[in-house]
Amino acid sequence: MASLKEVRNRIVSVNSTKQITAAMKMVSAAKLRRAQDAIIRMRPYAEKLRVLLSNVSASLDGNENKFAQQREVKNALFVVIVSNRGLAGAFNTQVFRLARKAAEAAEARGERVHVLSIGKKASDQYRRTPWHATGLPEDLASLFDGLSFDKVAPVAEAIMAKFAAGEYDRVELFYNKFKNAASQDVTEERYLPIEPPQAPEGSAGPSVKTDHIMEPDRRTIVEEIIPKSLKIQLYKALLDSFAAEHGARMTAMHKATDNADDLLKELRLSYNKARQAAITNEILEIVGGAEALKG
Repeated sequence: MASLKEVRNRIVSVNSTKQITAAMKMVSAAKLRRAQDAIIRMRPYAEKLRVLLSNVSASLDGNENKFAQQREVKNALFVVIVSNRGLAGAFNTQVFRLARKAAEAAEARGERVHVLSIGKKASDQYRRTPWHATGLPEDLASLFDGLSFDKVAPVAEAIMAKFAAGEYDRVELFYNKFKNAASQDVTEERYLPIEPPQAPEGSAGPSVKTDHIMEPDRRTIVEEIIPKSLKIQLYKALLDSFAAEHGARMTAMHKATDNADDLLKELRLSYNKARQAAITNEILEIVGGAEALKG
């Protein structure tokens, strides 16, 4: 059995850890509320815009809309969005696992994979690998410091420029989609080229290409509205990941605090047992000494 001093030191250590995890849980809960409000407001707009973007792109010729051009995939860009810090359970590792699985499948098809890292943990993961993408913005961990559309837009512009120039034939987003405070859905999402509209339920084939009335005009749609819509899609993915991160960290710190409580109960029980055993030994020594003096 451990000595009283050892058990006492462990109790102090676990109690200090419990205070830290409880404080981190409260901080994550406060940040989660703001991040959750942001993604809840953005998601309906972004999803509806994505459907409209797909429909409008289908009505344009491939030469008109360079972001919808379907090419043989030789180079694929994976945009991996994770957090800057750990202590969030499997938040980062599940994204890395999905991206690795997709990369291995792409390489098996003869595609060359490049990875753009968003988040310090992704930079640490891919910086020294052959997958690390060059010629794109670096040090994107700062995007999460005051996350805003204006900070994300230049990154989306760089990705779109690379795709339009033919350097990448496919762009995929990998991130955690916010579901609720306790769970996240790890997601692989097509970013470029813009996917055609999905067939209606019960239809045997793809949806029919539809002509749309362009307002203000086709050129403005192609040069301004479609690129802005794509920027919003990337911004929405970062908002999703940001909210999911705080939810995952709050849940992880809540579990850590509960585990610390359980461990403290066990340690205090061990301490009381050790203290009782020590007192019993002292009493026996006193009684033995008294009996020896009588003898």
